[in-house]
Amino acid sequence: MLQLNDTGLEEFSFGDADDDRFILLVNKTISPEGIDFEKLRLTDPRKFDSVLERMGCILMLNGEEIRELERRGEIDTNHLHASLFELAKQEGLL
Repeated sequence: MLQLNDTGLEEFSFGDADDDRFILLVNKTISPEGIDFEKLRLTDPRKFDSVLERMGCILMLNGEEIRELERRGEIDTNHLHASLFELAKQEGLL
């Protein structure tokens, strides 16, 4: 099973709005250098999810989803990496 230090957070944005900004929890054992965003930008939109998964993306949430999870007390944005890691464990993604 992955440990917290086997993962990292990355940010990806399609635009300036909160719902265009995404936070990704990434499996660093699959992508030690992180997500290749240039390759991701060129991906066929129909294959976007599968390409992200192959690149090691465990969880991807937009800014609005992050705020809602924080409002519900499910994550702590002051400790976002650890909070998203725990959320992924609870959801059976790890």
